[in-house]
Amino acid sequence: MPRKPRATPPFLSIIKSTYRQLGPGLITGASDDDPSGIATYSQVGAQFGFGLLWTMLFSFPLMAAIQEICARIGRVTGTGISGNIRRHYPRPLLFGVLALLVAANVFNLGADIGAMAAALQLLAPGPTEVYVVFFGLVCLVLLVFIPYTKYVNYLKWLTLVLFAYVAALFSLEVPWSQVFRATVLPSITFHADYFMALVGVLGTTISPYLFFWQASQEVEEVESHARQKPLREAPQQARTQIHRMRVDTYIGMAVSNLVAYSIIVTSALTLYAHGQRNIQSAAQAAEALKPLAGNFAFLLFTLGIIGTGLLAVPVLAGSAAYGVSEAMGWRASLERRPLAARGFYATITVATLIGLALNLLKLDPIKALFWSAVFNGVAAVPLLAVIMFMAGNSKIMGKFTLPLWLGVLGWTTTIVMIAASVGFFITLKM
Repeated sequence: MPRKPRATPPFLSIIKSTYRQLGPGLITGASDDDPSGIATYSQVGAQFGFGLLWTMLFSFPLMAAIQEICARIGRVTGTGISGNIRRHYPRPLLFGVLALLVAANVFNLGADIGAMAAALQLLAPGPTEVYVVFFGLVCLVLLVFIPYTKYVNYLKWLTLVLFAYVAALFSLEVPWSQVFRATVLPSITFHADYFMALVGVLGTTISPYLFFWQASQEVEEVESHARQKPLREAPQQARTQIHRMRVDTYIGMAVSNLVAYSIIVTSALTLYAHGQRNIQSAAQAAEALKPLAGNFAFLLFTLGIIGTGLLAVPVLAGSAAYGVSEAMGWRASLERRPLAARGFYATITVATLIGLALNLLKLDPIKALFWSAVFNGVAAVPLLAVIMFMAGNSKIMGKFTLPLWLGVLGWTTTIVMIAASVGFFITLKM
């Protein structure tokens, strides 16, 4: 008699079901831990030890809430953030926000390509310029020539590289009681350097390119599935899709913060503990780890920089292209062939090549990281305000305006980022 197929264990069924729900939120969260972010978290751990671990717990509900709000805007309206601003707000606001987004993305993109090249140079010494061109062109080819439905699956699997940082942490002896205490009990120091680091962490975790990418990816999800419609047109899909978005987004942001948390703890246990307090790039952090934590941690850290860069650079270029294309009324979709969305793919190409060129022009990678953080922090403030007004506007969202709890979290995020930006400029004068 033929054997009956074995029943799938319940926990495996849950895992498979959850994985199928993951997409825009997971990729957005993973791309948040780009090489620029890795450099920021490494510096925080090296300079302050466990002192800023509490920010990971504090920032999680804020970043998760704002990303869910962005996802809702895309799924409800069937249009990305830039397209909605174009339809409902004055043009000067649209182009002002867009200029900040593109400038921040290009600087960030350039810094990430440079960090990937520097990381590869640690493993295989060679000319930095060649590595810069190699990574820039690889990311460009992947975005331009692979359709969205295939590309998004590659990105989902690439997020696994982030767990290299968790593995690097568990290769060390961790004083978990101290780590837990620092996580739940903030220890705030009223010093300029501490405040600058705090602003850097918030600016790294809550960045404009993430807003645009996740909203536009929800639009892509609608357009790539024949039975799915914007929720304003198909309200009967709302319960299923909002639940999926929430699971996807909160898991994505949790992964992002878990990785950032691991990087801070790893840097605190190695760099801070041995007096290496001035780490200013991701590659420098990886190199400094080698004599302190061993070859295994060094290798994981270095490969993680390259993997996260391959994940983040397409997101940075893609989010800029979505913003520009929607603002100009061009077709904007990774599912379309290049000739069917010329403006969209031209923007991706130009953004990537400018980021690549910044490195060939001997852009100081440390200054690039600094200015990308500045641009992200400044651009986030008006964008967050516009997003919150948009998500609460029934003319835009219909009956899917934000529930009270999500609105409170969203406005709290906006206020925190305003305070952080104001504090940043104050500390510049100190």
